[in-house]
Amino acid sequence: MAQAAADLGLAPSTLHRWLNDGFIAGEQITPGAPWRIRLTDELRALFVDTAPAGWLAMLEATLAHGVSRQTLLQRVKRGELRAVHVRTGRRKGLRIEPPAPQNSLF
Repeated sequence: MAQAAADLGLAPSTLHRWLNDGFIAGEQITPGAPWRIRLTDELRALFVDTAPAGWLAMLEATLAHGVSRQTLLQRVKRGELRAVHVRTGRRKGLRIEPPAPQNSLF
């Protein structure tokens, strides 16, 4: 756990929280055993230095999608929305893909 946190540039407590939230996947051989995290290219791609153009910080994303922070995180967990974690700069944290533009009135 500590090595994965160091490789990803996160605090171990953040990694633990994301494991519990389902943002990243991990495994335990038995309950209470240390977590094992496989550092795949897909997992490493979630941690970037700059956010993709147009992606929104958490507060902006909740307003744009019209849902709460918890609902937004659940949608990310289920794979309905894409998110990345920005590790550098003044505004570190999650960036969420903006909603797709709607072409209808209703």
